[in-house]
Amino acid sequence: MRATTIYGTRDIRVEEVPDAAVQEATDVVVRVELACICGSDLWAYRGVAKREGGQRIGHEFLGIVEEVGGEVHSVNVGDRVIAPFVWSDGTCAYCQAGLQTSCRSGGFWGSKGSDGGQGEAVRVPQADGTLVRVPADAPAALLPAFLSLSDVMGTGHHAAMGAGVGPGSTVAVVGDGAVGLCGVLAAKRLGAERIIAMGRHEDRAKIAKLFGATDQVSERGEAAIERIKEMTGGLGAAAVLECVGTEQSWETAMGIVRDGGRIGYVGVPHEMPGLPLGKLFGRNISIGGGVAPVRAYLPELLADVLAGRIDPGPVFDRTVSLDDVALGYQAMDERTALKVIVRPQIAG
Repeated sequence: MRATTIYGTRDIRVEEVPDAAVQEATDVVVRVELACICGSDLWAYRGVAKREGGQRIGHEFLGIVEEVGGEVHSVNVGDRVIAPFVWSDGTCAYCQAGLQTSCRSGGFWGSKGSDGGQGEAVRVPQADGTLVRVPADAPAALLPAFLSLSDVMGTGHHAAMGAGVGPGSTVAVVGDGAVGLCGVLAAKRLGAERIIAMGRHEDRAKIAKLFGATDQVSERGEAAIERIKEMTGGLGAAAVLECVGTEQSWETAMGIVRDGGRIGYVGVPHEMPGLPLGKLFGRNISIGGGVAPVRAYLPELLADVLAGRIDPGPVFDRTVSLDDVALGYQAMDERTALKVIVRPQIAG
């Protein structure tokens, strides 16, 4: 089968790799219908996050179950399933507490020795604890929305939960990538009254408004901080979603959160010198977030997509074949695409 591999900075290839196969009784094999490129994949693409030459890449996918191990009971051959970006057994103390990202039997797609999501098929370990089945009668038009539940929608939701968003909240979202935009949608879903989206790209601002943003701030740095303080009576936002993970985004988040407020953070930290504990302490600012336990959120978010209450699908604005996956990375790196779907073309 073919799969996407990475060899170094901006060196993405599609290569022949061993076929995905059941190795343990708890495994299944999923034929990938749709995968996508994540903003976090770009850290490896840009050479910031190191990968071994030839390592698989990609952690967001959905597809059809093709082979089932003897101890798998929750899915059958022919089922359409969504895979969260971490596999987990579903039975350990962490999984039972809704923290599947800490599962001792778990792992990340594309880690050494595992299949990546951007390929024709994936071996899924711990299938019963990992996969979420999509109803057979679900409309194909919702496939992009389902795909978003493998990572970005659940991650945006995790940021909103970490920030304590609830009915009547005033929320500011730092970052206008797919996760930030899904954070806007998550805040709206949780009942926020005012949602301030931050970003300078008009196309992304339109999606933010579609998702429920009430205000748009295009300034950056100190200008953005001053603008949001003006909009909130000099206090700042009670709930701030940090969806980038850089020193500048954290400085912005700290500058716009009101005393006694909460920052929900899900941006993968890069080039971060450390949190300003003295300021957090003195201003009574709470911090929540981290790696999103997407598997915990998938059932409720899937139910809302199926019921038409949310549609995160518009975060995808380009589709490429597996052969053209490198062009998808280039487009996202150059910000000519927000989030790219990869549609594998299965041989035979």
